Amino acid sequence: MKALVKRTAGPGLELLDVPEPEPGSGEVLIRVARTGICGTDLHIRSWDASAQSMVTPPVVLGHEIAGHVEAIGPGVDSINVGDLVSVEGHIVCGRCRNCRAGRRQLCPNTKGVGVHRDGGFAELVVVPAGNVWRHRADLDIDVAAIFDPFGNAVHSALSFPVLGEDVLVTGAGPIGIMAALVVRHAGARHVVVTDVSEYRLELARKTGVTEAVNPMDKDLHVVMKDLGMKEGFDVGLEMSGAPAALSSMLDTMANGGRIALLGLPGSTTDAPFDWMKTITSMLTIKGIYGREMYETWYAMSVLVNAGLDISPVITHRFPYHQFEEAFDTAQSGKCGKVLLDWSEV
Repeated sequence: MKALVKRTAGPGLELLDVPEPEPGSGEVLIRVARTGICGTDLHIRSWDASAQSMVTPPVVLGHEIAGHVEAIGPGVDSINVGDLVSVEGHIVCGRCRNCRAGRRQLCPNTKGVGVHRDGGFAELVVVPAGNVWRHRADLDIDVAAIFDPFGNAVHSALSFPVLGEDVLVTGAGPIGIMAALVVRHAGARHVVVTDVSEYRLELARKTGVTEAVNPMDKDLHVVMKDLGMKEGFDVGLEMSGAPAALSSMLDTMANGGRIALLGLPGSTTDAPFDWMKTITSMLTIKGIYGREMYETWYAMSVLVNAGLDISPVITHRFPYHQFEEAFDTAQSGKCGKVLLDWSEV
């Protein structure tokens, strides 16, 4: 079968013929239809320091996966051949304190699909049955392919109550825009999104946020004044990883404000933190990594079934053999979510 492989330790990816995987006990074989390109995939392609710390080549990349179940291994009785599914890319140990207490997203022994084991930039992928999320048969398969990043958005957006609150989202990438859609759907009063990319700001505007601004052009305090806000934002969702974005967020939070941090900085030295502001304004800070398994997945399905449309964040689709162009597009930032289509194999 065809697969996109990080074959050696160095920049680049290769489209190769590799053996077809077979499901073992408790596993499911999925025929992949779509895979989304994630920031992690871009890091692995460029082979930067973060990728080198995570990946041991050779490995098939890809963890934002949608497809149909091709076969099931022994002991699998909750999934059927033909089911439309997405994949939870974090495989947990099931034995640690957090796993046994039902807090699987906190497992310290987590392994990543497409990072630590072969993933879904391929015709076929094998994953544990417990990592498969079944969808209704008529769900748009492109939407199913972005349930993994949608989960990051939902987990972040619903970490704190947002009904009637003023919410600041820093970073208008696909996850930031989806988070904005969620808090608006959940009843936030004002939803302000910031970014330095005009392309992504325009994409955010099309989704109906209150305001999408480049903080280099318009100060957030002016935005607050224009909206009649007197005490700052109640909830902050930091999705960019940019130190300046976090600084501006801390500077515009109301006393007692709550912040969810999802964006990863380039390095720890690039992320100075205003402890004084955090303490004196009595802010609550929560780190977000991935999704709650599987409460967030349930919330995602409910939101989509209730009419929340996240498809506008998907801006580019490429056949799998045009992966170089697809990755270049994702790297450029002049895009929303970029998908690879494996259905043409």
